[in-house]
Amino acid sequence: MAVTQKLRPYQIEIGRAVLNSVLASKGLPVSVEIARQGGKNELSAQLEVLLLTLFMGKGGYIVKCSPTFRPQTITSMLRLKERLDDAGYAGHWRSEQGYILRLGKAAVAFYSADGSAQVVGATAGIMLEVDEAQDVKLERYSKDFRPMASSTNATTVLYGTPWDDGTLLEQVKQTNLELEQKDGVRRHFRYDWREVAAHSPSYARFVEGERQRLGESHPLFQTQYCLNLVRDSGGLLSAEQRATLQGRHHRRRGPSSRDEIYVAGVDLAGELAANSGAKEALQDDALRRALPRKDSTVVTIARLDYSNASPVTGEPSVEIVEHYWWTGRPHHELLGQLARLLKDVWGCRRVVIDATGLGAGVSSFLLKVLGSATVTPFVFTTQSKSRLGFEFLAAVNSCRLSVYIGDGSVEWQEFWRQMERAKGVYRPNRTLNFFVEEHDGHDDFLMSAALAVEAASTYAPRTARGRS
Repeated sequence: MAVTQKLRPYQIEIGRAVLNSVLASKGLPVSVEIARQGGKNELSAQLEVLLLTLFMGKGGYIVKCSPTFRPQTITSMLRLKERLDDAGYAGHWRSEQGYILRLGKAAVAFYSADGSAQVVGATAGIMLEVDEAQDVKLERYSKDFRPMASSTNATTVLYGTPWDDGTLLEQVKQTNLELEQKDGVRRHFRYDWREVAAHSPSYARFVEGERQRLGESHPLFQTQYCLNLVRDSGGLLSAEQRATLQGRHHRRRGPSSRDEIYVAGVDLAGELAANSGAKEALQDDALRRALPRKDSTVVTIARLDYSNASPVTGEPSVEIVEHYWWTGRPHHELLGQLARLLKDVWGCRRVVIDATGLGAGVSSFLLKVLGSATVTPFVFTTQSKSRLGFEFLAAVNSCRLSVYIGDGSVEWQEFWRQMERAKGVYRPNRTLNFFVEEHDGHDDFLMSAALAVEAASTYAPRTARGRS
């Protein structure tokens, strides 16, 4: 057998430990943490090829589960097919029922752990594998997958990267570390990005770029590359992070030249704020004083400075230069004003607007006026808001985002009040929720700023074309 992909020393170390446990029928639970793109999937596939070879005459099943069938389970199946072909088994292995790959009498059965797959009755006679174990629910694993290995005392291998202390991977890891202290048998293997980079200069350059793009303290960098758990400190931004937001530029009322590039983030007031209420005659400052918890519509205007772009990613600095703030204004009253400000005053190249709920109507109007090349509707969901929050943190950590010098205005004061009171909660499946507690006010300036960062990240400057 000639597997073409050469394994690195740390992969071989893990592979030997797993193989020893399988062949000696030790039935060890093995937890593996390797930095993102460090080769855990390659290791898994090559282990599967080797064990299929060893058991092709005797028979037995390897059971592998992933958090989702598409794309994770499918990706694992495709990789195994490629490695089987690389090993000279092209034409010898076969696919069964769409989720089983067989070589002789031995097979690998692939399952999704998302709750949709029926897995009762399967037996992991050779080995049980759990991919991205930090995203597999503990209850699902304990009820449906762990019993597959119990009757045969099969070795169980859990691969992944840390998230919080409540994940399946973290709990198995802690148990393994306790057992190691008692009997000296290694069950947990951890290799952060520095150890991977020692064997791959190109990987080192890639991660250095990610560190500059995301920032050392970014939760995704800490978990996926440094292999550290996220810690809920409560606040979304530390004092040091807020300090990086303080820019050296002044607030503007309009562009200084036609060549400047501006983008905008628009966070729309909720339904209660958009409709007239008991104090319908009051608006803006007066209404905010009368009803402090009244939601508002906020527009953040930002200038993109490509002369100060990141040398690694090419992303421009994002300078917040203006805020617009309306409270108690029904959406239909703002349509003309929004269009005039975004198109005629600032000539925004990209506008990302909250299109959730009632916002769909406003975004539809702006799409017609400014065009689909300029306006991007943004619907808030758990996943989309999480991604928005992570990108916002990346812009802060990399010092790409800044706000105008303090001018004592109510907009400037409210922006900083929300930055100081913003909360960040890290949830399962690598998601982030960020907000301002209701008793502390609103998060409309926070969301508008995050949408402006989204506008900056999705804008692609036109490149000049000449004749040859």
